[in-house]
Amino acid sequence: MTAKQSGPFRAGDKVQLTGPKARLHTIILEPGKVFHSHRGTIDHDALVGLPDGSVVSNSSGDEYLALRPLLNDFVMSMPRGAAIIYPKDAAQILALGDIFPGATVVEAGVGSGALSLWLLRGLGPEGRLMSFERREEFAEIARGNVTSFLGEEPANWSVTVGDLVESLPTVAEEGTVDRVVLDMLAPWECLEVCATALRSGGVLLCYIATVTQLSRVAEAIRATGLFTDPQSSETMVRGWHVEGLAVRPDHRMVAHTGFLLTARRLAPDTILPQLKRRASKTEFSDEDVELWTPGALGERAGSPKKLRKTVRVAAAGAAHAIAANSETDAEGDDVVSD
Repeated sequence: MTAKQSGPFRAGDKVQLTGPKARLHTIILEPGKVFHSHRGTIDHDALVGLPDGSVVSNSSGDEYLALRPLLNDFVMSMPRGAAIIYPKDAAQILALGDIFPGATVVEAGVGSGALSLWLLRGLGPEGRLMSFERREEFAEIARGNVTSFLGEEPANWSVTVGDLVESLPTVAEEGTVDRVVLDMLAPWECLEVCATALRSGGVLLCYIATVTQLSRVAEAIRATGLFTDPQSSETMVRGWHVEGLAVRPDHRMVAHTGFLLTARRLAPDTILPQLKRRASKTEFSDEDVELWTPGALGERAGSPKKLRKTVRVAAAGAAHAIAANSETDAEGDDVVSD
């Protein structure tokens, strides 16, 4: 079962309220509860039964637009243990990775579950997503967020806590994976095991934050001799203000978030033809390699207290979604029995 996306609002639904100053508030409808802001209150019961896209007034007379949040909205506001992959990059991952219904996909690491949601939507119920995460707290947050949005934990999704190099061979047989998506600090450490799991022609896609990481993983892929020459890009989206004749770029934009690097798995015993290249500096020294190490690149992590709180918030959202779906199933059974 997936999250209900149409029809009147019902108890358990997530609703996104947009206030007079375009500030967004996402709430879960519960009978008898009240949404509070510094501008007034709105009874949850007043929203139940209204069609998606309705306008309601709070106790002060301010109007709020009520809509079900899109997946794009949800991932930008859900509880986070780790930084999420932005929707602009997730869309490119689905495109460049050629994620298709029924595919078998490996994802590492799972982070807060944002990319997992996009991948699950692209794979459909016939596909399979195997996610890997080194940290148990992040895995719990991801499970909570995915369950919160979908109403239950998908049967075609597994989350394995552990190192990908050690765990992947125990979960996926050799040559059975269609796509591998790596979102980690040192993807070059996992290339051999990913190559073993991938089918011939399968896609390896790495999401990496810095130029030094990009350089190292590209050279590591070439050094394996197991993949096509890697292709790299970054995605920038610039919004525009359009109001009458006042048409201009927005003052703010989400520019660089990360690089996407893709390569295809070669057939066994295949030697890639050498490409003719312009002369450039392709050699590197031990000093250069030191700049590529995880210690030099750095890894930001939240405090244990913040992670524990995020786990609780994500779990609460999942519990609300499961309860709402259970009530809906029960109502459906009553209708059938009549």
